[in-house]
Amino acid sequence: MTDAVGRDPEAVSKFVESFAAQLVEAGMQRMPARVFAALLSSDEGTMTSADLGEQLRISPAAVSGAVRYLAQTHMVSREREPGSRRERYRVHGDQWYEALTNREALIKRWEGALREGVSSLGADTPAGRRMAETLAFFEFVEGEVAAMMERWRVHRERLFGAP
Repeated sequence: MTDAVGRDPEAVSKFVESFAAQLVEAGMQRMPARVFAALLSSDEGTMTSADLGEQLRISPAAVSGAVRYLAQTHMVSREREPGSRRERYRVHGDQWYEALTNREALIKRWEGALREGVSSLGADTPAGRRMAETLAFFEFVEGEVAAMMERWRVHRERLFGAP
């Protein structure tokens, strides 16, 4: 049995569950991982709550919770269907870029807190030195991520053309 474009729905389902399991191993919650994998594997990159519920055999509440988490982490976006109250959920080709870029704001906040910690604890104390090393690590990571993202942008354009 195949779908409209010739894929075996059971094979697609197995992929979704397998990829979701990998995401769970990496720390993502199970239901958001399943919803993300389903969206990522759909040709349109968009699905409604009903579509997701039917494909994954989950409740509307489970879809809602998963989408809320994915939207907060910038992995999916919500869109209204024109002339309807129904929402569609979209995964973008650059969702990894967006998710990682949005982590930079979090790292900046951590850096500010760590600077305050170094100042409060005293740079010459064991705790202050440990805090300073942690700060240096995040500053290093921030610089590396920024450089890597620029290399990715160039590489992506080379592979897929301008967005």
